[in-house]
Amino acid sequence: MSLQALTDRTAIGISEVLSGRRPAGVMSSLLFVGPALVASIAYIDPGNFATNIQAGARYGYTLLWVALLANLIAMLFQALSAKLGIATGRNLAELCREQFPRPLVVAMWLVSEIAAMATDLAEFLGASIGLSLLLHLPLLFGMLMTGLVTYVILLADRGGFRPLEIIIGAMVVLISLCYMAEMFIAPVDWTAAAFHMVVPQIPDAQALTISVGIVGATVMPHALYLHSGLTQSRGRATDARGRRLLVRFSNREVVAALIGAGLVNMAMIAMAASAFHAGHSEVAEIGTAYHTLTPLLGGGAAAIFLVSLIASGLSSSVVGTLAGQMIMQGFVAFRIPVGVRRLVTMAPAFVVVALGVDPTRALVLSQVVLSIALPVPMVALVLLTRRRDLMGALANGRLVNGVAVASSVLVLALNAILLLQSFGVPIPGLATA
Repeated sequence: MSLQALTDRTAIGISEVLSGRRPAGVMSSLLFVGPALVASIAYIDPGNFATNIQAGARYGYTLLWVALLANLIAMLFQALSAKLGIATGRNLAELCREQFPRPLVVAMWLVSEIAAMATDLAEFLGASIGLSLLLHLPLLFGMLMTGLVTYVILLADRGGFRPLEIIIGAMVVLISLCYMAEMFIAPVDWTAAAFHMVVPQIPDAQALTISVGIVGATVMPHALYLHSGLTQSRGRATDARGRRLLVRFSNREVVAALIGAGLVNMAMIAMAASAFHAGHSEVAEIGTAYHTLTPLLGGGAAAIFLVSLIASGLSSSVVGTLAGQMIMQGFVAFRIPVGVRRLVTMAPAFVVVALGVDPTRALVLSQVVLSIALPVPMVALVLLTRRRDLMGALANGRLVNGVAVASSVLVLALNAILLLQSFGVPIPGLATA
């Protein structure tokens, strides 16, 4: 079967379910799996590795609650993004261009492009670091290999949406299996982990920076733009029943995909807490983590760590490129060849390495940039999904809208505190690191 035939068969099956010619059972629901699975790779990208390693090594299990909270916020906003695409037939960036004033649209586009570049910096560097460590190559060669492999994966998109979804889905499964294995190798204190998942604590100013980085690495701006566009590839419903059915399938997939991504994130922090916190709390770099894991937990644990990092970096870099295309096309109605965009978004990573900047430090800072850019798509989603003239019967109810507003305010507050802290303004109740 050709790649395009695989996509065509899926599209036909979706059409049959939406028209009522095929029952909407468990097997039919598999036809709709894809958009949330692809978007979920953004939640376990190399930026997560960098921030989660620092969180676990320095603070043990203390910041697990941040990962849990960020994952719950991500579930809500990914569901809103998918619902927006289903209800309107347009993606978030396109609707922003149509509904908001031109100067605001340009500003939103610039912020979103910066966020997309910060995303690709983290993803590209992560895969490159993993390849260079695994194959014992200079980082530059790892970067060149990453660029080549991601471009080859992007070519699968020529066969329609299904082949690329299968490739990304396979990598998500691989990353999840790797961290399941790590949990059996690392002696996790499950009592402490359970306690810190539900008891919020921010020990000092550095913990706040890492917490904002965790939020930025978990709730990804480009994933919010991307998901609203990916839902349109599944086929469009022509009536209210079909749209409700699409939303139901979408919500199920969002919950399942992001539960998986959330568990992987918390496993990263728990593994770092178990392996590094007691005697190696200074571990803050991916390379150092790899070399430290070998004597502590064995070569198998270190190799599994690298395999998951490479899979994460390659797949999330592909998804980031697709999201960047959607952001540009949606906001300014301009499109460049995917190969050109791949080259342009690789450039910052090469600049970082050429300037001698520590790659892991660059990864963590990129996640802080993402967190600062995050309110742009979050606020836009809240404003658009509450409007009945756009969403019809799928407009947010009071409860959903209230939770979405509260989540946006929380992210804005975290960012404001971080900026004040960066300028040396003392934060009451927050100790310095």
